[in-house]
Amino acid sequence: MREINLLGRVPVAALDLAAATAAIAARDPAANFAYVATINAQILVLAEDPSTQLRAAHDGAWLRLNDSGILARLHRWATGQAVPIAAGSDLCLELLRGVLRPEDHVTIIGGGPLLVAALTARFGLHHLAQHEPPMGFMDSPAARDAAIAFIEAHPARLVFVATGAPRSERLLQAVAARGLARGTGLAVGSGLLFAAGLTPRAPPWMRRHGLEWLHRAVTEPRRLGRRYAADLLPLLRLAIQARRQRGLI
Repeated sequence: MREINLLGRVPVAALDLAAATAAIAARDPAANFAYVATINAQILVLAEDPSTQLRAAHDGAWLRLNDSGILARLHRWATGQAVPIAAGSDLCLELLRGVLRPEDHVTIIGGGPLLVAALTARFGLHHLAQHEPPMGFMDSPAARDAAIAFIEAHPARLVFVATGAPRSERLLQAVAARGLARGTGLAVGSGLLFAAGLTPRAPPWMRRHGLEWLHRAVTEPRRLGRRYAADLLPLLRLAIQARRQRGLI
């Protein structure tokens, strides 16, 4: 499928939400494991640091999607090229309510103790398997291997990993590299919590205007406010570099 080199840093599929949902829905649940990576502003900046190992994880993804209205606007400013948006939280919701059937098996890594009951009540899914890894699990060989083994032992149409970047992406990469699992994996951040109604999302008007990040920064200032502020300058630098490479500066 056609890809767009987002700010000159990472190729993403030229798919909007509907097309991305359809592509994932079309995968055979028995196919060799492959995973989806959604790229937002924070993840794009994190990937610039080699220690995060995010770039290698993105390279191994079957499908990379632009998750960010901010990145779409910056990319258009820097290159004059439009890039579709397939927001990860919206993608989670579309898969849960429009693709998964009650009999489908779903595996979840992370997400907290309330998630399975909330998803079952809201979407009528009957085959949910959840593993809650400890903090720092990707730096513990035993804990990392336990998460990989859980995914392999619970074949599922979809595997949602909700442990935060870059842990989710690195885990999915490791599962794919072993070649023993089946289905499709997704690094989902807070997407399942939004879909289950456990965490409130930004109002629709903020989402339409690409301001969901602002809502989250205001509602979770200690956890996200400083992070978003710290990412702003590196992100602008990447956009300026991309614009300069196009000869627009």
